[in-house]
Amino acid sequence: MSIQQQITLFDDNLLMFSAMFNDIANAEKSIMLETFKFGNDAIGKRFREALLKKAKEGVEVRLLLDAYGTKANELFFAELIENNVQIRFFKKIKFFFSNAFARNHTRNHKKILLIDDKITYIGSSNITAYSISWRDLNLRIEGTLATIFRASFERSFSHQYRQYKLYDVMPFKKIPPITLDGYTLYEDTPSVSYQVVRKKILQMISIAKENIEIETPYFLPGHKVRKALTAAAQRGVKVRIFIPKNSDIPFIDILRNKYLGPMFKQGVEWRLYKPDNLHAKCVIADNSRFLVGSSNLDYRSFRYQYDLMLYGTDETTLSLLKEHILETDKHCIEFDYEKWKNIPFSYKLTEWLITPFRRLL
Repeated sequence: MSIQQQITLFDDNLLMFSAMFNDIANAEKSIMLETFKFGNDAIGKRFREALLKKAKEGVEVRLLLDAYGTKANELFFAELIENNVQIRFFKKIKFFFSNAFARNHTRNHKKILLIDDKITYIGSSNITAYSISWRDLNLRIEGTLATIFRASFERSFSHQYRQYKLYDVMPFKKIPPITLDGYTLYEDTPSVSYQVVRKKILQMISIAKENIEIETPYFLPGHKVRKALTAAAQRGVKVRIFIPKNSDIPFIDILRNKYLGPMFKQGVEWRLYKPDNLHAKCVIADNSRFLVGSSNLDYRSFRYQYDLMLYGTDETTLSLLKEHILETDKHCIEFDYEKWKNIPFSYKLTEWLITPFRRLL
């Protein structure tokens, strides 16, 4: 019998940041943050000040940030360093004589906050004001699961040499899924062949009998995932995919739109989120299994990025996720197939020109 975790779902970034600040303020032993983006803006500065206060109180504070995603420079973090905060960056964009794109495209895209080995935040939100109005999806987990996230953080942190010594490529290593108390943590590492999150998603789709619901901001998953989704729809599974009507990356929207019509004709239902960017990353199958975390359904996440996804069957978590999906759906519009068929020639030409680069975005 699994140990009960206390789960809170956040899909409003302002509310989540407020909860994070409260948990940071109450930290007694340690704070560990791993994130893709840490902004030099109002939100980033508030986090910096909150972390600095705890460091001055003697709490261990460690940050692992992606050098490309994080626009704040070393000067921004100087006072934290002076107060014994360990900050390590993953890979600046650099020139290489060979395989420059793949090496620079490898990013640490994970997003976790750990407090006192008791509280874990996992999900899709970055530490930045840029995306504060987006619809994200994050779980605050209080309980024993913190131990497996701590192990993941320590593994990532150990691959960095010292503060501001930038590691060009973290050693590739297949990281087996870790199961604890009824949940399983899937940790992706850059690879063409070993894509653990993609394989888990394919498995969930292939065994689904009733319904599949997916939220993703960027839909460029490759042929096998698209084929699995349409095959599920053809065998009578209700497949609904929630995407933003307009994401923050227009080129990706153009590329993904070429798939909407054909997949719609094969039974896939598209729900287009209208108010802002839908940045949540979630898969629910048969209302009984879920996958939540930082991975997008695109080539970049599966091939080039370090990501984390949490899998489980817990009924409380599923209930929260289904409520979240219902609320998302209230702000969605239906896909207009007739309009899709009659898109302007200039749009089709742009789509044709950038399609060869779909694995690079």
